[in-house]
Amino acid sequence: MSASQTLGGPSRCGRVLGPSLDKIIKNAAWRKHSHLVSSCKSTLDKLETLSDSALSDPTSPLLGLSSSDAEFILNPILLALDSNYAKVAEPALECTIKLFSLGLILGEIDSNSSNSILYKIVESVCKVGGIGEESVELAVLRVLLSAVRCPCVLIRGDCLLHVVRTCYNVYLGGLNGTNQICAKSVLAQIMLIVFTRAEEDSIDVSLKTVSVNELLEFTDKNLNEGSSIYYCQNFVSEIMSASEGVPDLKLSQPGPVQELQNGESRVSKGEEKEEVGEEETKEGVESGSSGISSKIREDGFLVFKNLCKLSMKFSSQENPDDQILLRGKTVSLELLKVIMDNGGSVWRSNERFLNAIKQYLCLSLLKNSALSVMSIFQLQCSIFTSLLTKFRSGLKAEIGIFFPMLILRVLENVLQPSFLQKMTVLNLLEKIAGDSQVIIDIFVNYDCDVDSPNIFERIVNGLLKTALGPPPGSTTTLSAVQDITFRHESVKCLVGIIKSMGAWMDQQLKIGDSDLPKSFESDTSAESHSTPTAEDGTVPDCELHPEMNPELSDAATLEQRRAYKIELQKGVSLFNRKPSKGIEFLINTKKVGDAPEEVASFLKNNTTGLNETMIGDYLGEREEFSLRVMHAYVDSFNFKSMDFGAAIRFFLRGFRLPGEAQKIDRIMEKFAERYCKCNPNSFTSADTAYVLAYSVILLNTDAHNSMVKDKMTKSDFIRNNRGIDDGKDLPEEYLGALYDQIVKNEIKMNADSSVPQSKQANSLNKLLGLDGILNLVSWKQTEEKPLGANGLHIRHIQEQFKAKSGKSESVYHAVTDVAILRFMVEVCWGPMLAAFSVTLDQSDDRLATTQCLQGFRHAVHVTAVMGMQTQRDAFVTSVAKFTFLHCAADMKQKNVDAVKAIISIAIEDGNHLQEAWEHILTCLSRIEHLQLLGEGAPTDASFLSVSNTETDEKTPKSAGLQSLKKKGTLQNPAVMAVVRGGSYDSTTVGVNNSGLVTPDQINNFIANLNLLDQIGNFELNHVFAHSQRLNSEAIVAFVKALCKVAISELQSPTDPRVFSLTKLVEIAHYNMNRIRLVWSRMWNVLSDFFVSVGLSENLSVAIFVMDSLRQLAMKFLEREELANYNFQNEFLRPFVIVMEKSNSAEIRELIVRCISQMVLSRVSNVKSGWKSVFMVFTAAAADERKNIVLLAFETMEKIVREYFPHITETETTTFTDCVRCLITFTNSRFNSDVSLNAIAFLRFCAVKLAEGGLVCTDKSWDDSSSISIANKDDSDVQSFTDIDDHGSYWVPLLTGLSKLTSDSRLAIRKSSLEVLFNILKDHGHLFSRTFWIGVFSSVVLPIFNGVCEKRDMHIKDEQVSPTSKSPHPDGSMWDTETSAVAAQCLVDLFISFYNVLRPQLSNVVSILTGYLRSSVQGPASTGVAAMFRLTGELGSRLSEDEWREIFLALKEAATSTLPGFMKLLRTMDDIKVPDNSESYTNTETCSDHGLTNEDLEDDNLQTVAYVVSRMKSHIAVQLLIIQVISDMYKTHVQFLSAANINIIVEIFSSVASHAQQLNSETILQKKIQKACSILELSDPPMVHFENEAYQNFLNFLQDLVKNNPSVSEGMNLESLLVAVCEKILQIYLNCTDYHYVQQKSADMPVTHWILPLGSAKREELAARTPLLVSALKVLSGLEGDSFRKYTSSFFHLLVDLVRSEHSSGEVQLVLSNIFSSCIGPIIMQ
Repeated sequence: MSASQTLGGPSRCGRVLGPSLDKIIKNAAWRKHSHLVSSCKSTLDKLETLSDSALSDPTSPLLGLSSSDAEFILNPILLALDSNYAKVAEPALECTIKLFSLGLILGEIDSNSSNSILYKIVESVCKVGGIGEESVELAVLRVLLSAVRCPCVLIRGDCLLHVVRTCYNVYLGGLNGTNQICAKSVLAQIMLIVFTRAEEDSIDVSLKTVSVNELLEFTDKNLNEGSSIYYCQNFVSEIMSASEGVPDLKLSQPGPVQELQNGESRVSKGEEKEEVGEEETKEGVESGSSGISSKIREDGFLVFKNLCKLSMKFSSQENPDDQILLRGKTVSLELLKVIMDNGGSVWRSNERFLNAIKQYLCLSLLKNSALSVMSIFQLQCSIFTSLLTKFRSGLKAEIGIFFPMLILRVLENVLQPSFLQKMTVLNLLEKIAGDSQVIIDIFVNYDCDVDSPNIFERIVNGLLKTALGPPPGSTTTLSAVQDITFRHESVKCLVGIIKSMGAWMDQQLKIGDSDLPKSFESDTSAESHSTPTAEDGTVPDCELHPEMNPELSDAATLEQRRAYKIELQKGVSLFNRKPSKGIEFLINTKKVGDAPEEVASFLKNNTTGLNETMIGDYLGEREEFSLRVMHAYVDSFNFKSMDFGAAIRFFLRGFRLPGEAQKIDRIMEKFAERYCKCNPNSFTSADTAYVLAYSVILLNTDAHNSMVKDKMTKSDFIRNNRGIDDGKDLPEEYLGALYDQIVKNEIKMNADSSVPQSKQANSLNKLLGLDGILNLVSWKQTEEKPLGANGLHIRHIQEQFKAKSGKSESVYHAVTDVAILRFMVEVCWGPMLAAFSVTLDQSDDRLATTQCLQGFRHAVHVTAVMGMQTQRDAFVTSVAKFTFLHCAADMKQKNVDAVKAIISIAIEDGNHLQEAWEHILTCLSRIEHLQLLGEGAPTDASFLSVSNTETDEKTPKSAGLQSLKKKGTLQNPAVMAVVRGGSYDSTTVGVNNSGLVTPDQINNFIANLNLLDQIGNFELNHVFAHSQRLNSEAIVAFVKALCKVAISELQSPTDPRVFSLTKLVEIAHYNMNRIRLVWSRMWNVLSDFFVSVGLSENLSVAIFVMDSLRQLAMKFLEREELANYNFQNEFLRPFVIVMEKSNSAEIRELIVRCISQMVLSRVSNVKSGWKSVFMVFTAAAADERKNIVLLAFETMEKIVREYFPHITETETTTFTDCVRCLITFTNSRFNSDVSLNAIAFLRFCAVKLAEGGLVCTDKSWDDSSSISIANKDDSDVQSFTDIDDHGSYWVPLLTGLSKLTSDSRLAIRKSSLEVLFNILKDHGHLFSRTFWIGVFSSVVLPIFNGVCEKRDMHIKDEQVSPTSKSPHPDGSMWDTETSAVAAQCLVDLFISFYNVLRPQLSNVVSILTGYLRSSVQGPASTGVAAMFRLTGELGSRLSEDEWREIFLALKEAATSTLPGFMKLLRTMDDIKVPDNSESYTNTETCSDHGLTNEDLEDDNLQTVAYVVSRMKSHIAVQLLIIQVISDMYKTHVQFLSAANINIIVEIFSSVASHAQQLNSETILQKKIQKACSILELSDPPMVHFENEAYQNFLNFLQDLVKNNPSVSEGMNLESLLVAVCEKILQIYLNCTDYHYVQQKSADMPVTHWILPLGSAKREELAARTPLLVSALKVLSGLEGDSFRKYTSSFFHLLVDLVRSEHSSGEVQLVLSNIFSSCIGPIIMQ
């Protein structure tokens, strides 16, 4: 043993080599291997002498030894390997493994490298694998993997390929399954090593160990011999870990292999220097570094290229079923899959590697796509998935072709798919669906790109078709189980897609952190591209080429592109049905220019899937535009120096000739013309070309149409074309060659294929000319044909790849703007809705239904957040319908799951549901209904119905489902209705009441209620409790929806319920602490709801609602409110509206009680709510129910008495509302106490107002800031155009009282008058001048307006109908007492505030004279008294003009009634008053009328009676006017000017002359006297009137003449005085009948009898005597001169008096006095 331990000497290599050489010597056949043995021995000897040198030789292949020694030492190993003898080879292999594993071999191994010994060893190892020994095979694999793995060795170029090929061969022809699996694993591991190094461009990289299990995913499962997989995994892991401990000897040595060291230093092109640290201290980076760094990549490139080529090997014709070839192809694809799965960014960033994928891998996929071998298809799909998920940014065009070819082709085959193929595709799609970025990118780059297929749309539609299964009635190769599997898988994929869309959206919104509704800003900032690392550690494909950064496309351009594409496709499909319509549409939508050349170019390029037959049809049309297009189309070809046959072939590539001869004729004619133009020397004329073209077309059809049996021969063809060249023949050789061309090679279109045109209905296939490819793929061909049969197609596609790569469309777009999802949803929502709904409807598989509900949830999430209302509502409605709550008897577990989905949607996406909340809340309402029924609780209807006593007795109270099973409850109509079911949209469950319910249905229903127990109250309530977390938009939408549901519940005719109503109250509680802004928006909705339900005809419901509102309000009033806000008022508004509109007294009473309770318990928080409170009480005050009025007033009393400061605390305008409310109470007709108290409270309010409780009163009153007064009766406020703040509060108070003065109740009138004037008097000093004017005109004057106007009106009426009786008592007609008080107050007020009110004098005077105009004595005397008091108090302060105003008003009062009065008297003229003696029984009828005399007289007498009474009052009023003027004159004579005195004179004069006029109406007087005696009335005091009028006039004038000589002289009053005296004398004389005397002739005395006067005359004379005496005394009192002056005028009257008869001696006395003392002296002179 000891010898073997020291074998090989002190060096490390020796310690490895020694035992192996020893073993070789022992195992070798001495004779056969003598050279080998001697070599081994000499090597062993040499090793004894060698030790590791400190300085290693850079060129040496072994560590620590010189290069010559190394070669010598390795030689025996090489010989042993070359011996082809297993026993010798094995130790050599073992030794080699150790040398590689321990890192003892160094250097670069290549066919042309300096270390040829190493190359030879590797070559020999590769060779020795073929000697047919299992153990040797495994050892070879081990050596090769160690060599590739070794960090000190770089195997390059051909050597590397040789290594790979060796493993390949072991895999293909290995001695057992385990070895084959090992070979495959080693190959895979080698690929990982090579490409990981190429990725990093460095040897020193961390390596992943391959997973054997994954390698057997698609193939070779049959090779597994029990524990093979485990064995192979260990096999690989062992070798991989063996080299891991190799010390990095390169650093400890100055420089073993320079190039390698440079390779190690990881300074790859432009990459960061990651681990250069210590290595920088070395000799620096040599210029060869770039050489070696690219060597590593070069090797990778080489391996990749060769693998692709291997994968494209096809079997030969002789051996079509070459299984080994197939396995080789398969393993190449598997290795390519490993490379792609582990590939990193180098494949994207390095142009060469990217091109390698495009050139080799894509070609391989393309060529293998036609194979029907399942494993190859799976591998292709898998490689394609890698390309798509990782490298799509560089492979846009390629993916655009492969996706339809590999994936969509299989996906869209619904009827006869291969089960495994389709499952592979579905699994692949599921994987893709899991990567949200891929889904988005596919849509952006293909569906939004005009030149690409709509991949996303087709995926979704294909999945939908699969999910719906084969259409009914179609024949399919699928078994039922397979169909179901497909359906479930495709639903799973759809769910994955919508889930990914949601995830991407959430991620983008988080990154952008943008609030969605503003506008989807595209966030192109760096952080939106913080490239997240995928699970496998590779960077996903979103860090794109630099040239793509500008293409971080915003949604707007994408939207345009998408819209453009959709419109274009619409035009194309229209063209494929009706070409001319299609072209017209495309021109109108600006997709094609309107010039024929542009249309022709569009048809010629045909990139968009136009049907070639239709192009031909269109070109052959004879319409003008089509013709021009056809000409442009043909003219666009250049046939220069083209053979005629080639030209026709070239021409017909793009369209199929139409069937109609005329159309062909037109096209060919133009073709011939164009050909001749391009080749002028070809034919003598275009005719020749035209005929020949036609012949060629006929020949083509003849030769290649299977329907033509007798084919045309060459001679036939030549014969047919005789003489066409202008009568001459074309050369036979020319025609013969043409014939051969056509017969051998059919003239056909580019895309002409073996598939009939009709099958290509889907124009999308045409995109990118995919028809050919898809047809290529759909042929069921064996493996050897593809290249031969379809080389053309493959070349065509390669051309397309090249063409594409140059186009701008190949730019790859990335999007971070969530708006793109809108377009995606528009594409996919319909298919998804259909797929989920149908599956949910038809399947009872819990897994499938759960998937669908998941899909619905994600779909709702995306559509809701993106604000796509229609789509969101569609999804939510579908889920809601699937709850089956509307027909509970048919419920299943899946329906309960739908209910759970609805609840989770509500909680997760509540913020975006908007109108869709309604469906969700309806479901919750129905659940609660069913749960209640299940518990057997009485329905709400039993409490809300009108008579609930009977139902209460019948409803069983026992809880639990047991109650339903009792016989009694089966009759419960609510249960019956639910079991019978209804439609989803019916408001309540079970509206249709017809049809019986079977016991089975009942039992089903009971079982289903058990199912519903899965949804507890917690889940239900959670939705409502969660409402606190909704954002401000969402909560409003939520409340709206809940209100709708609540209304439909409450309005149910059969079964009203309050579930949603109670929930409304709850959520209002939950959300009460939201900011005011949001709360007021919520409340707008809630208040409308409370109002509409509060006005409900179902009283119980209305009461319930108002009570709920009360609870809320109480809660709400706990919140503080700052000044000038309006929330409390908004909150209480529903009470007001219901109070005003409700027809139910109970509701109104309830509201009054609620408001009273709230106000009194939360008085300090009512704030702005006072407005509403007062509005409610105002409505209550006007109520027709006494108890409501009293109830409201009671509270009102308390508020005003105890809480007055609170009313105006927040907002002073509420004072106005309070006043208005009190005024309404004053109008209450039930109880005058209430009214009087209300008036008293108004007085109280005024006091408070005056105290300055509302606003500061120290501001200047004249600062009249204009304020609009909040008063309903604008008419009252008209004159308050400019009033100050303070004033605005007085206005309603004063106008209210003012109106009350015309109340029909005396006490109220009186009280309001007193209060009004007291207020004005007590607080008037606070009013500004302008305000006073306003008050006067708006408050004070209207009180009297009523009085005066009404009176005037009555007078006018009476003039028209004198027969009417005394005026009817009217509410607004005051009694004398009130009038007196009013006038009194008015004058008091005016006097008190004379300084301010002085301008109002005319108004006051007109009011008082208004009293005088009255035809009634009472008011007139009031007016007189007031007038007298007014002048009495103010006499000295009145100006001349004011006096003038007063007197003129009095004059007007005196004279204004005269014309009317006289007119009234005239009515007496036609009336005959019968004598007393005349019989009343006279029945003689009036000739015209059928009236008896009696009737007539009755009427007449009544009229007379009326005239008499009017006369009396008229006289009284006139006398009062005279009286007051005399009094005024006496009192204030010193203040009166001449002008004013003149007016007084005029008044006296007019009254006196009026009185005289009255008295001169003797006939009238007689009539009246007669009538009075009949009616037993006293006569009107006409004489008295006349006496008084003249007496006062006389006294006045006498006084003036005596005491005011200056005025009397100026006005010549003395003569007036004399004239009046004369008048008096004359009147007296007239009365004595003395006028007869005047008629005598002066010359001839006639004697006549002087008869004594009758008694009536005597009385009249007696009455007139005092006046006469006064007049005579006045005359006698005149001064001598004056008397003498006027004597002549009145002397004859004195004489007459002497002759007359007098009733008293006084007259004679005065007369004699005049004669003696006045006339005597004149005569005596």
